Order: sequence, then C-alpha cells, then structure tokens
Amino acid sequence: MLSTTEIQSPTPNQLKTLTLTDLAIMTKLSVSLREQIKKHIDIDPFTTEDPFKENDDYEYSIILDKTDTKRVICIVASKKEGKIQLPWETLLGNRLVQQKISKNEAASIKYELMPKDTNNFYPFRESTNIAGYIMFAFQICGLSQ
Repeated sequence: MLSTTEIQSPTPNQLKTLTLTDLAIMTKLSVSLREQIKKHIDIDPFTTEDPFKENDDYEYSIILDKTDTKRVICIVASKKEGKIQLPWETLLGNRLVQQKISKNEAASIKYELMPKDTNNFYPFRESTNIAGYIMFAFQICGLSQ
C-alpha cells in the first residue's frame, strides 16, 4: 500500500500515456466517488468557470487510483477558510488516495485531461454558499495532444 509520501502527482507526459482502459476505470471510480461525496455535500448540477484565478483562496488536491497513480479520479479546489470536513478516509477507501498539490500542478493536470478552456468544475456548497469546486474524470471527453 502506498503512503502519501510515496505518491507523486502525475506529469503531463504520464497523462499522455493513458489508455482507453485507464479512462474507463477512471470514469467508473469517479462516478462512484461522486455518489459517495453527494451523501455529505451538495454538488451543483451544472459546471461553472474553472477556479484557477490569480488571487484565489483555494487549496487544491487530486484524488488518484492507488493501483496506477497516473489515473486522476478528480481534482478538488476547496476554500481555505471552508468549514466542510469530508470524511476522506471513508470516501477514498482502500483504492483511492488524496494528494495535496499546488494551483499550478492542478491547472497543468486539468489542462492535460480537459483541454477545454473553462466551465470544467462543479461548484459544491455548504448551506447554499460555494465551498469549492470539483472536476471528475467522467467529464473527460478528449485529452490534450
């Protein structure tokens, strides 16, 4: 089993090697994770602009498949001052792992997986206030070339 200190964020070159099988596994895992997350927070039904602003107040993380860490399951941007405390250990189970990353790393991974410029993230809310944004692998409809 990998510890979070052994896990490295996938590089753009690693993401270019994703196969159709990888994308299918990522999709299945991301749909399952979204259903689990929805038990704890409200996720808007429509995407909105990407959160990568120059002076944003978000902490970024990615959820990866432990069996192949180039498989990105989702990217999360949570408000630094947020009150939402998701039970990540329970949500991730034995198959997934969460890795904190920089905004630049998150943007680089996002642009490799979702080359569309914007409107890739679903807002999630706490008591009607946006607490962050999340992008799932099931949204991938083409990789950067």
